[in-house]
Amino acid sequence: MNKEASSRTALLLGEDSMERLRTVRVALFGTGGVGSWCAEGLVRSGVEHLTLIDFDRVAASNINRQLPALPSTVGRLKAEVLAERLRSINPEADISVRAERYSADTADTFDLDAYDYVLDCIDSLADKALLVRRTCSSRATLFSSMGAALRIDPSRIHTAPFSKAFGCPLARSLRQHLRSSGEPLSRDFVCVFSDEPVSKDAFTMEETPEGKHRTNGSLVHITASFGMRLCGLVLSTV
Repeated sequence: MNKEASSRTALLLGEDSMERLRTVRVALFGTGGVGSWCAEGLVRSGVEHLTLIDFDRVAASNINRQLPALPSTVGRLKAEVLAERLRSINPEADISVRAERYSADTADTFDLDAYDYVLDCIDSLADKALLVRRTCSSRATLFSSMGAALRIDPSRIHTAPFSKAFGCPLARSLRQHLRSSGEPLSRDFVCVFSDEPVSKDAFTMEETPEGKHRTNGSLVHITASFGMRLCGLVLSTV
């Protein structure tokens, strides 16, 4: 990113931080309601090496909250649409796309040690747990998004070590899933979560065969806030 475009960021963070932002390598898993806004924040802040991993395509129901979702992009790969936007923000950025699902079938093809940061915005519980476990065993710093659906109050969004997250059904389900393997995580990690109460009748962790959650209502001011909190975690630790 040229100096004029990044000048306001440099005034606040300093040139040393800007240089680190230009060189860190980030992998973002999931480019939907949370991940797309996180990616936008990272590139606008100076991150120049970003890999987007997402197999999903834009649907009309995404338009209310997802950055890549427009009537003109319905049917296209979310990660490809997002990558085009990010390259237009910073033509110098190295934005790569892996249009595939991270799962037990593909996990071995991802070298997580190649990244400084892994950002988890995956919906599928099984895939999320696998990514968490693999990243915690790598050199990369992991930041993870818990459940953003069914919330309306952004003041209830927090960041904390995963072991301390509270009031989030997804965090609870993820803990149970990780414990069921009988193997403890090699380290804790920081996550973004909301403690806003969610009706048990409204929340579901049921997944489709493709590994996606069945429908839960969600709003852009919450998903974008989650994404920007993830972005902020990277900026605060670079």
